[in-house]
Amino acid sequence: MKNPLVNVRFGKGATSMSQLPSDQGSEIAFAGRSNAGKSSAINTITGRKGLARTSKTPGRTQEINTFVLDDQHRIVDLPGFGYARVPDTVKRRWQRLLNRYLEERRSLRGLVFVMDVRRPLRADDSQFLQWCQQTAMPVHVLLTKCDKFSRGRAAATLQEIEAALQEFGPHVSVQLFSSTKRQGVEQVQALMVDWLGLNSGQKNRPGDKGRKPGA
Repeated sequence: MKNPLVNVRFGKGATSMSQLPSDQGSEIAFAGRSNAGKSSAINTITGRKGLARTSKTPGRTQEINTFVLDDQHRIVDLPGFGYARVPDTVKRRWQRLLNRYLEERRSLRGLVFVMDVRRPLRADDSQFLQWCQQTAMPVHVLLTKCDKFSRGRAAATLQEIEAALQEFGPHVSVQLFSSTKRQGVEQVQALMVDWLGLNSGQKNRPGDKGRKPGA
């Protein structure tokens, strides 16, 4: 099956809400700690090497980067958190922008939340998931770098995290993922295509909200 996400292209980087594309159609955002492999995951899932810039120095994503499929469908790369070696003033600025984006962006349909399978559910991960629970925002967790574990250990870790995520409500799902081995790629691609409405050619109305409290 052809990957419908492969036509994505870099749109723009934004350091304020006013610089983001028009808030219409549908978009999916990637979030996670700065060293969890978020950029590599985006590149692998889209099949576009180099789309999201990767670095050996975590914290290089200092803006909200948008990648465009067409005028109604986007993928968004949010600034990483938790690990970045940047001044506290910069971290606070990132946090304010991230909070505004998550609270105000009407075209946001769901979040792909990236966690290193070797270091899952740290304090800031749990805090982020609690916010998503309060807003009923759909979240799909990628446990990245699972190739670092044996198959048995990876499966056991997945079961543990599935159980732990239950406290964050029914809107959270989880899977194993490896950019290196391309494990789990088709699973997350299918979810993203569904969230964006690409599988049926449906068009979300401008201003439709991805989160549905009480759903």
